[in-house]
Amino acid sequence: MSIISTRIPEELEEDLKRFIEEENIEKSGAVRKLLISGLEEWKKKRALQLLSEGYVSYSRAAEIAGMDIWEFSELVKRTKTVWVSDEWIEEDLE
Repeated sequence: MSIISTRIPEELEEDLKRFIEEENIEKSGAVRKLLISGLEEWKKKRALQLLSEGYVSYSRAAEIAGMDIWEFSELVKRTKTVWVSDEWIEEDLE
C-alpha cells in the first residue's frame, strides 16, 4: 500500500472531522473510505460520458465503471443516459 500526503483547506478539514466522528473511524480510514467512494463515482461518470459520446461499447463502459452489465444498465436507466444517437439508428436502418 502506498502513502499519500496532501494539504487540505480548513473547511474541508472540518468536514473530515465530522465524518470521522459520525463514522467512528480513524483519520486514515476515513480518508481512504472517502477516496474510494469518490473514485468509484468518478469511474461511473466517466464510463457514462464515454458511452454517450460513442467512444466505448456498452460492455466496455460497464467495465470502466467497475460494474457488471446489469448494474450498469440500472445506472444508465437511472441517469437517463442516451447512448444510441438518432444518427446511428438512421444509419442502421438504411
